[in-house]
Amino acid sequence: MEGLQSLLPLILIFAVFYFFMIRPQVKQRKKEKEFSSNLKKGDKVVTKSGMHGRVLDLVDKNDTVVLETGAGKITFDRSAISLEMTQKRNNPEENKK
Repeated sequence: MEGLQSLLPLILIFAVFYFFMIRPQVKQRKKEKEFSSNLKKGDKVVTKSGMHGRVLDLVDKNDTVVLETGAGKITFDRSAISLEMTQKRNNPEENKK
């Protein structure tokens, strides 16, 4: 019984760490991966660096996206497309709530 009581704080710290740190990050990564795999031609997106554009082409060979921007065509890695900023750009009425 005494051994369990000495391990209880350690177990609780691990549980809190898991539910407040690890699990949300895993869920976010899964959501971003799904978003990246569901990109299609014509989607309006924002990169993590803030570049706005429209998807012209998806290259599966090297996992890149060709965007049409005001400056012309630019190639980005799929991982450079921001889920959060793209959702804010495409759904501005949800941001007002």
